[in-house]
Amino acid sequence: MAHSSLEEISAQLESPNSRDRMLALAALRDVPAADAVPLIKKVLEDEILQIRSMAVFALGIKPTDECYPILVKLLETDPDYGIRADAAGALGYLGDLRAFEALVRAFYEDTEWLVRFSAAVSLGNLKDPRAHEVLLQALDSDEVVLQQAAIAALGEIKDINSVDHILRFAQSEDWLTRQRLAEALSQLPSEKSVSALKYLEKDSHPNVAAAAKIALERLNKAST
Repeated sequence: MAHSSLEEISAQLESPNSRDRMLALAALRDVPAADAVPLIKKVLEDEILQIRSMAVFALGIKPTDECYPILVKLLETDPDYGIRADAAGALGYLGDLRAFEALVRAFYEDTEWLVRFSAAVSLGNLKDPRAHEVLLQALDSDEVVLQQAAIAALGEIKDINSVDHILRFAQSEDWLTRQRLAEALSQLPSEKSVSALKYLEKDSHPNVAAAAKIALERLNKAST
């Protein structure tokens, strides 16, 4: 991108018009990370929450050495739980394994379910097997979305030892939970997984049945 374009975006990020600032952030999508991050930082303290949220997300997909410490600080100290959740999500996109401890802390210590949900999803994105214990605890949450996030994440980290723990959700009243289970089992090859997927293939909800069918095909392909 031409230098003048970067200057235009930089000027637009300082516009008093919030729509201009949003458009400028969107324009950074095609800008190399090294050039984009200093500009993203300009609006991390924006008065408009949606702009802050966009900026935090942008840090997750524009990895530079600066992004990790900024996101961890936001996750641990920002007064707005939406921004803390965004920071947890961005750390998952960043894929930096150093984020493991910060995400685990957020899961255990943050009082807002949205932050804990985002942390659980990102632990799956990191694909770090150390997340096993945390995610098993998330399965016992009162929040259905946290259970769903944990099931999906256990699949992402290919935690074969979790199969016995997640199979109980084949009986869940929530169809999306059953769908998440089918999707997770596609990454956890075992006889129990195949058996559960054959059961879920007959599910009354078409999305669950379709997910189970795809999962069985995936497991069959992997075993041949």
